[in-house]
Amino acid sequence: MPTMNLKGWIERDGVRLTPADVEQLLEVGPEALNGCGGEFLLTYGDCTARDAFGIMPGPVPPGTICCDGREVARVAPDPAPCTLEEAIVTAVGLRSDEGAVAFSGGVDSALVAHLARLPCVAVGLEGSHDVRRAAAAARMMGLDLEIVTPTEDEVAEALARVVRVIPDPTNPLEASIATTLSFVAAWAKERGHTRILAGQGADELFGGYARYLTSPDLAAELERDYADLARQRTRDQAVAALHGAYFSMPYLDVRVVRAARAIPAREKVRGGVRKHPLRVVAERHIPAEVARAEKKAMQYGSGIWRAMQRLARDNGYKKSVQGYLTEISRAEHDY
Repeated sequence: MPTMNLKGWIERDGVRLTPADVEQLLEVGPEALNGCGGEFLLTYGDCTARDAFGIMPGPVPPGTICCDGREVARVAPDPAPCTLEEAIVTAVGLRSDEGAVAFSGGVDSALVAHLARLPCVAVGLEGSHDVRRAAAAARMMGLDLEIVTPTEDEVAEALARVVRVIPDPTNPLEASIATTLSFVAAWAKERGHTRILAGQGADELFGGYARYLTSPDLAAELERDYADLARQRTRDQAVAALHGAYFSMPYLDVRVVRAARAIPAREKVRGGVRKHPLRVVAERHIPAEVARAEKKAMQYGSGIWRAMQRLARDNGYKKSVQGYLTEISRAEHDY
């Protein structure tokens, strides 16, 4: 029997499969993975399979089963239809046997943290918005939370690491997000966690960005941003891999994606409230104060962006964070 190597996890119809279950499935042939969900990269002899959304990085395209370098089947899970709430509860439950939660105190991560009941970590410079918000939300929800408060020197060190691996290292927004996530992944590694549950995808699926409030064509903008998630996943997983971890994304479970994309755009941003459908679900599980609260984007709420601006100025780039990043990137890539 060919040797099987599984990174991540596989499920079928809402039931997690053990490695023995997967091996038994593969006796039929690699195409038996067609209906499987999860977050996985699986090799079996000369075959490689990757989950439908490409959450787990790998050498083959998302949702493909390739043998001898040739695509032989697709990974296309089709679980039974369910409500958005059922989808989220199932998605988090499937991912909650181990790991930690990246927590900011916003509705996305708060709902995941409540359902998962795993250790949580928040990242922010001392006194930052996210540190205060996360601490308050964790107290209200009775969560096990640790807060990582990096210094500016530690931000500079993390920047030097992430620019080596992210796709667009001189983009200030990309670098600031990646740097924030790197502290989450480093914390997870120190505590022996491989899987980090995160809220990625919720903004694009439910209409979370502030610019959506004034969008002239919300449906089209949501569609463009949803299409950009693959690029974001590449960035985030590259950062996590630096620390031997990966980001697990309940909101990008096939059930949640299907339920969310069936909701009209006008229902996602209504009455000046972003992510309206998600907040409705969240209020049935977490305190309304947490479910309804607006929060800053990760890079701003954590204070990482301000730290990068100060580092740029201190290094002679008074008005250009991008110039500072270009210098770092050149040094790290030995240009």
